Amino acid sequence: MGSEGPPAVTIHVTGFKKFHGVSENPTETIVSNLQEFMKKKGLPKGLILGSCSILETAGQGALVPLYQTLQSAVSRNDSESAHSGRVIWVHFGVNSGATKFAIEHQAFNEATFRCPDEMGWKPQKVPIIPADGGILRTRKTSLPADEITKALANMGHEVMTSDDAGRFVCNYIYYHSLRFSEQNGTKSLFVHVPLFLTIDEDTQMQFAASLLEVLASFC
Repeated sequence: MGSEGPPAVTIHVTGFKKFHGVSENPTETIVSNLQEFMKKKGLPKGLILGSCSILETAGQGALVPLYQTLQSAVSRNDSESAHSGRVIWVHFGVNSGATKFAIEHQAFNEATFRCPDEMGWKPQKVPIIPADGGILRTRKTSLPADEITKALANMGHEVMTSDDAGRFVCNYIYYHSLRFSEQNGTKSLFVHVPLFLTIDEDTQMQFAASLLEVLASFC
């Protein structure tokens, strides 16, 4: 009876659509193709690749679909079994000026958008969750960001750990996801990727696959 091993890790993934200044978002391509890519490559033992969703690059206006996506995974996990396994959310976002992948350690409770989001919202120094306090409040991932970065670097990827996910939509979504994870017993991680012009699509797909493998081994 005791030889079943640890429960599986289910990883749900999100990416973003285009936004101001980025007409083709690499994360939309990565997330849209990830199921097929992993089917060919083979999933690591003990890993289930759950939903792969594409979000609007928007703050307040995209919260309903975001929470529907987050909640559906928790509900699905509950319905299968109260102890059916562990759930991780991985959110991919693009940093058009980046030359490396970045594992984001934390999110700030601040929305200061440098340009309007895709629904025309441009907040300045607004707390994302007013009940959490001021804009200096942070929420940190419960996953070991430094160790994840080190493992990915050892696999040959150009990657760093970051303590600043910006104050645009990426940080906004990450903050909500971290708060949701804390309340629902799941885990959340945000990863910034460069443009395909900087690191090509195949390399980025390989990175996404490596990240899933590393996360499965850490959980």
